[in-house]
Amino acid sequence: MTSIDASRPRIRLAILDDHEVLLDSLGSWIAVNATDFDVVLSASTWLQLVHSANFPTDLVFLDFQLREPVSIEARVRTCRAAGATVIVLSSLDSREARERARIAGASAFLSKSLSMRAVMDAARTTMGVVADPSQQKDWRPLPVGAESRIRPRLSAGETEAFTLYVAGHSMMEVAQHMNVRYETAKTYLRRVRDKYAKAERPAGKKAELILRAAEDGYLQ
Repeated sequence: MTSIDASRPRIRLAILDDHEVLLDSLGSWIAVNATDFDVVLSASTWLQLVHSANFPTDLVFLDFQLREPVSIEARVRTCRAAGATVIVLSSLDSREARERARIAGASAFLSKSLSMRAVMDAARTTMGVVADPSQQKDWRPLPVGAESRIRPRLSAGETEAFTLYVAGHSMMEVAQHMNVRYETAKTYLRRVRDKYAKAERPAGKKAELILRAAEDGYLQ
């Protein structure tokens, strides 16, 4: 493996994930913090990915679970046949899921609980390059002396409200699903934001909250 230099072409990356806010957030993070990659295609559906003029790319990040009747095996094999390397990202980190992705031809299977820095380092390894220190900035400030991020402890109500909200439900729908008052649902979510803030992991904006959910395995 060789170190990245300015003369090396950037790796053309496509991302397929049906959580559109998360999709935008990932692209924005990579644009700022992993400039050796060029996100040329962000797709929320399988057809949007394969019908794009920018497909195939050098590398594709595929969400394992989509709300579409297209199996992970079919998606991985199509990308591989087109000449793209595939990394599968998933909140469902099970032996069966990993094995299905591997047999289909994915080069790596990564849990969404990983930090974005770890994901991009794995992508570099998969593509046969090593980043210089300037490509390894972490976007999330950790507490002084901390070696890993702190995952806040959430109550059952906070967890349910959090999971429903990042899955795309409005606050009113969250309250209806939980059979609680609107203000109660808002309070649950406010507590979630406060707990992440105390852990020095920003969650004030919806995009930040969805990223926290992806990192900690709340996205299904």
